[in-house]
Amino acid sequence: MAPGNDTQISEFLLLGLSDEPELQPVIFGLFLSMYLIIVFGNLLIVLAVSSDSHLHTPMYFFLANLSFVDICFTSTVIPKMLWNIQTQSKVITYAGCITQMYFFLLFVESDIFLLTVMAYDRFVAICHPLNSMVIMNPRLCGLLVLVSWITCALNSLLESLMVLRLSFCTVLEIPHFFCELNQMIQLACSDTFLNNMVMYSGIMLLAGGPFVGILYSYSKIVSSICGISSAQGKYKAFSTCVSHLSVVSLFYCTGLGVYLSSAATQSSHSSATASVVYTVVTPMLNPFIYSLRNKDMKGALRRFLVEKT
Repeated sequence: MAPGNDTQISEFLLLGLSDEPELQPVIFGLFLSMYLIIVFGNLLIVLAVSSDSHLHTPMYFFLANLSFVDICFTSTVIPKMLWNIQTQSKVITYAGCITQMYFFLLFVESDIFLLTVMAYDRFVAICHPLNSMVIMNPRLCGLLVLVSWITCALNSLLESLMVLRLSFCTVLEIPHFFCELNQMIQLACSDTFLNNMVMYSGIMLLAGGPFVGILYSYSKIVSSICGISSAQGKYKAFSTCVSHLSVVSLFYCTGLGVYLSSAATQSSHSSATASVVYTVVTPMLNPFIYSLRNKDMKGALRRFLVEKT
């Protein structure tokens, strides 16, 4: 294949997490187990919120959307990885790679936006408790989710179209278990200046911007909690934020750790291994984080499971 002749590109090779044959059954079993936990755990939350009228509030509406996105998020990458291990193949078609990259970007950005919207909901509930139901009305909640989806879809489309303009050389091996945007750009042998500019601008606007919004919301929340006179009131207000804070910390810290570690070590395989934390582990832990410390959610899950048995 001649460099720059992108019309002949038909497939890429996903190198995965390890080249060791004896580790493939272990990786397959581990990721299959985690994927099943992610799907069933998050699906239970979606069904419990939908079926229980007590949970028809903005907080649980956004939580159900987050759980749905987590299912879609992991379904974009894990099934293909499991299929490749099972068939002992590393191939992904060019069209399949672009499609996977688009949906991965769409869902990971949607995750970020939903976490930001949930922080805003906690800010309204704690700082403006008397007007919270008026401010966070169903119309606004639906509009926030719709705007998030549209923004993420447009940015993902832009990033994908920018990759389509690239020419690739003879080395089409992606040292990852899915088609990650940065790895795709690094494989190109044409000029990638515009791609890098769009990618880093997108990270700053769609990851950095929401993170600043989350920090601002929680600075106001902490200030408001400190103004509560009773210790019981402070504990009750703070306890409504613990689950969300845990998920935000896990998502952002692991995501930031992946990029810092890859920049420090310059090892693509290390980056692929580290990215497992925010692409698989975080969506797997979300249902436990939101249900184990939440009496309303535990009650709704119990009622839902009893009705179905």
